[in-house]
Amino acid sequence: RQRVLVSPFLGSNPSGPVIASSKVHHQKLILFDLDGVIINGIDEYWFSSKLACEKYLLTDLQYHNINSFTEVPKIFVEIRPWVKYGWEMVLITHEILKKYEPLNNLTKNSFLENYEENCSKLLLEYSWNSIKLQRCLDEARVFQIKNDFKKWISLHQPFSEVVNFIKHLKDKGYKTGVISTKGKTFTSKILSNFNIFPELIFGYESGTKVDIISTLSLSYDIKGFIEDRRKTLLNILQNNQTKFIDCYLAEWGYLKNTDKIDLPQGIKLLKIKNLEDLVAN
Repeated sequence: RQRVLVSPFLGSNPSGPVIASSKVHHQKLILFDLDGVIINGIDEYWFSSKLACEKYLLTDLQYHNINSFTEVPKIFVEIRPWVKYGWEMVLITHEILKKYEPLNNLTKNSFLENYEENCSKLLLEYSWNSIKLQRCLDEARVFQIKNDFKKWISLHQPFSEVVNFIKHLKDKGYKTGVISTKGKTFTSKILSNFNIFPELIFGYESGTKVDIISTLSLSYDIKGFIEDRRKTLLNILQNNQTKFIDCYLAEWGYLKNTDKIDLPQGIKLLKIKNLEDLVAN
């Protein structure tokens, strides 16, 4: 009798994969993060988060003139490497936009010194939670997609070398998967716009990246995971189910100044020009 492996997070994502291990175990798979690896989505994150604050967050705090922010603020770009989930973008944007005691160059360093703790404190202060903020961000994206999809999709800039690499992997006998902290629907729209059609797509609904990759490792021969967040790769290495997977830190992504220093065994710094080396043998 054939044994079927069902993802432990399938209950929260009915469209998730049901993997028949005896059929696909021999298939080679390379996994990619989305934002910071396949695309540069910093513009979309800022303008969607700004819209979320303006239209859906319904805060009592006063903002600066939101319309004056016609470009992505430098401080938003500088904080990006600390961010793990999309809802954090809304929180950071709120702090930058607020009229009194905003997050700025004077307060940035102290905020980043205890980034996760400070985010948690702000959630408590405003009586918010991550689910609420993520919902506001998703609603802002849905609004833009319905009203001007062309403008919304133009806020995502692809890394052409990565796009071409993914497209050619199928010819070399590899399956591809994309694991994003965006919602799966938004991830699919972005990828299809650049004619990228991976066999597997996961959004935040599917659980953590460690959970997703743990499940996939039972059924696929995972040849590498390309990610631009060092801490995420460390989590992969520290998990018994995934510690054998080759992890690659994308040098072209959103990196802190210290991310490339003293990389542990198991994490290799990957330059965009060296992508083809992953499948050279």
